[in-house]
Amino acid sequence: MDNSRLKKLQSVISYDFKDEKLLVNALTHSSFANEKNLSKNDCNERLEFLGDAVLELISSEYLFKRYGDVQEGQLTKTRASMVCEQTLAICANEIKLGDYLLLGKGEDATGGRKRKSILSDALEAVIGAIYLDGGFANAKEFIYKVILDDIDRKKLFYDSKTILQEILQGSHSGSPEYEIVEERGPEHLRVYVTKVSVNGSELGRGEGSTKKASEAAAAYEAILKLRKAEENTCI
Repeated sequence: MDNSRLKKLQSVISYDFKDEKLLVNALTHSSFANEKNLSKNDCNERLEFLGDAVLELISSEYLFKRYGDVQEGQLTKTRASMVCEQTLAICANEIKLGDYLLLGKGEDATGGRKRKSILSDALEAVIGAIYLDGGFANAKEFIYKVILDDIDRKKLFYDSKTILQEILQGSHSGSPEYEIVEERGPEHLRVYVTKVSVNGSELGRGEGSTKKASEAAAAYEAILKLRKAEENTCI
């Protein structure tokens, strides 16, 4: 990868690597490694595994301290939603991580730079790389800056189904109904498209690599539309 691009990304994430090979490793998708006949260890899957563990610990500590009166079960659910594929993909998009990924030609041509699963995995790999390069404190600083910052806004997405349910109950509109309207892609790269409706009227659509993720995306879209309609009505 061009050194200037590596420097640019490090500027964006506010962390300078002592060993830039770790960052390159974090950005290398398995499709690129396979295409270039590289070792399995040259793709970002091992760093993703490590980053996932670091993210779980730091997000757990964050929730434990912020919500002192919330029980373990709810904390677990909140953490799972907060660091899910969809939310991490949003965070990755905010730093344009997809622009820096090393992808195989086929993966790149089929939209891999925007694929939520690839983006979320790469973000976890970057966390793992920072942890190895700079230790726990630097990894924590990155996670707070990129993922936990402005968490209330991001909560709108990761808790979108609950929020939509509350909005509709508050307006006595009925309960949201979710329906998968499309499935595409091979089995290992399945994409689900879900629509959410109330009383037969479609409110929004969303897609994801799991049925649950596509429902969350549909609910998020519905919330945005409902809020925009409310703003226009107030005007």
